[in-house]
Amino acid sequence: MTLQQLRYLYEISRHGLNITDAANSLFTSQPGLSKQIRLLEDELGIEIFVRNGKRITSITEPGKEILEISKRILLESESLKQVGEEFRSQDSGTLAIATTHTQARYALPQIVKQFIKQYPKVKLNLHQGSPTQLAQQVINGEVDIAIATESLSLYDELITLPCYEWNHCVIVPPEHPLLDEKTLTLEKIALYPIITYDFAFSGRGKINAAFATLKITPNIVLTAIDADVIKTYVELGLGIGIVAHMAYIPGRDQGIHMIEAAHLFQPSTTRIALRKNEYIRGYTYHFIELFAPHLTRKILEEALYVKQH
Repeated sequence: MTLQQLRYLYEISRHGLNITDAANSLFTSQPGLSKQIRLLEDELGIEIFVRNGKRITSITEPGKEILEISKRILLESESLKQVGEEFRSQDSGTLAIATTHTQARYALPQIVKQFIKQYPKVKLNLHQGSPTQLAQQVINGEVDIAIATESLSLYDELITLPCYEWNHCVIVPPEHPLLDEKTLTLEKIALYPIITYDFAFSGRGKINAAFATLKITPNIVLTAIDADVIKTYVELGLGIGIVAHMAYIPGRDQGIHMIEAAHLFQPSTTRIALRKNEYIRGYTYHFIELFAPHLTRKILEEALYVKQH
């Protein structure tokens, strides 16, 4: 049994049981890959895949267990490599971060700027997606950490820690009637077409919950995953927007006005997620502390240790 065979197994699974795609991703031949999987099955004494001729159709029950173990072994082997890299080069390498558009656009720029200044030899990769996609990327070892507001705490394979709380605000075009209201209420907001986030993004659940509590049905005419898109359509007069407060930038957002709405919606919590049992490089600890100063290396190490036992 070799790591290469386990890697072949993982790639076949990752490419939807398509041997040709898996072979191409590994820069090897399809017959060579198939031969190695057969050798692994012979050594283990079980069939990992169900086949129809030369085509793989599904994974057997014992094959599913073997695949999960293989993933863990491959992740641990990567951790071993990182330990060596850590001691060979303390200030160079790669840091891959998965996050949502809101975090990448509004919360991270200054942090990234500081980090690059302190670690010019570290290559920083930002991956954007939905919170569910981000969590899966961490679990699969495709990225080092994920930063998002929703979903991350739902995965047993991850540890998640709170970074900061934030609130929503309402944005409207100039001279909108809501600007004359002394006290903004959900009832008044519901009188107008609303543009806000897609359900899986940026605290949308808190928005829904607030209206549901008062049994109000908001007139949501458009949803988006990108606050800039929401702001654009508000500027065009298609409705009022409900966005993360951090997404409104005074001075830059000339075509809209912001109304405070923290009293209407429960605050949302942005969290950071790391994979359990993962070796964390020094500069990764530092990036996390830049983003959330209360998450010191000691606190992170204690959280990792507690979660593992």
